[in-house]
Amino acid sequence: MKKIVVYSVSVIYYLFFLGCLVFFHVLQVLGYRLFGYAIHKKSVDYLNFMLLRCLNILGARIDFQKLPELPKNRPLLIVSNHQSTYDIPPIIWYFRAHHPKFISKKELGKGIPSVSYNLRHGGSVLIDRKDSKAALVAITAFAQRVEKNNWAAVIFPEGTRSKTGVPRRFQRNGLKTLLEHMPRALIVPISVNNSWKLGKDNYFPMPLGIRLTFKIHDPIEPSHFSEDDLLDQLEATIKSGILDV
Repeated sequence: MKKIVVYSVSVIYYLFFLGCLVFFHVLQVLGYRLFGYAIHKKSVDYLNFMLLRCLNILGARIDFQKLPELPKNRPLLIVSNHQSTYDIPPIIWYFRAHHPKFISKKELGKGIPSVSYNLRHGGSVLIDRKDSKAALVAITAFAQRVEKNNWAAVIFPEGTRSKTGVPRRFQRNGLKTLLEHMPRALIVPISVNNSWKLGKDNYFPMPLGIRLTFKIHDPIEPSHFSEDDLLDQLEATIKSGILDV
């Protein structure tokens, strides 16, 4: 009986989830072509709000812990561990006032309604992980764009998702490039817990009643540290808040 319930709720969830992606894809295209960035961004914000509501169908709860007051007159560098694709909608929604932009692999730039369009047109950057030199050039241009517009750059320095919640060693080249080209950025560390459980069965069936937590640590002023000390503290801070493994 429990399996029937889990599979049935998962099907209902995916009907709403896919419906949101298709509906908001149309809104994104119309908004971007007719009105430009501002309206396109609004459609992306509310897409991610609705994706969070879809998670509620599964009985999931999303808790943002200690969301601080953050300046809007300087860029942010949001650094987080990475457990699943479900790390992303809460960050977009809760940090929407800061225009979060992502570093994503180029394969995500095609074929996914809403997601691919936003990555191509919303200010994020798509990189080829097999071409590290070109990736660093792209990240440099991305960092300069974020710095200029006082947006928020989001990076998952593990490089790929942890399927068990156990954090991987941070890869530092991307972080170093962002820090170099975003000299005014305030760093916001985040520890994500439990989102890996949503994908433990390859995203079907979806588990019920998962509580996702996003612990927002105290912002860090990069100028107060040497580069190596800053990266060491950043990695230690994020990993100290990972509690579900």
